Amino acid sequence: MMTKTRIQTLDMVYIGIGIALISVCSWISVPTAVPFTLQTFAVFLVLLLLGGKRGTLATTLYVILGALGLPVFAHFTGGIGIILGSTGGYIIGFIFMGFVYMIMERLFGNRSVPSIIALVIGLIVCYAFGTAWFMYVYTRDTGSVGLLMVLGWCVFPFIIPDLIKLALAFMISKRVRPVIR
Repeated sequence: MMTKTRIQTLDMVYIGIGIALISVCSWISVPTAVPFTLQTFAVFLVLLLLGGKRGTLATTLYVILGALGLPVFAHFTGGIGIILGSTGGYIIGFIFMGFVYMIMERLFGNRSVPSIIALVIGLIVCYAFGTAWFMYVYTRDTGSVGLLMVLGWCVFPFIIPDLIKLALAFMISKRVRPVIR
């Protein structure tokens, strides 16, 4: 029988591994017409493997570490300037994705279809928050910009790659999750 201290220690280890996974994947850039990182893939995978509570905590701590200046974001960057910059809203959106996943997990359990739906809804929330933040920063710094223009820059090119990342994370989690338990 596990003691409470051992469970808490395991939680910290899993959360630390989750933070490391998101960090490493955010450094991996896939060169395409619109380059993207594997950061979203890692957030999906961490949520699926660790569950809503631990996964959201890992994602939140990842964002905090990056905001504090550790180079955990894409291109080995970090600092509050990244969060306050035009794409920082998408990074903060990962936390909201985690909250959506955690709520859906509590309501429907850790079954496949609700997990996928939770991640898709979480991704939409992440896109919405990130797009609103991008529009605010862009308008403040450069001038007015339309919603369709921003969606064309920041969302539409990433929908298919993000859904592929979600599918890959789901397939990997199905294989790895039984080992974690």
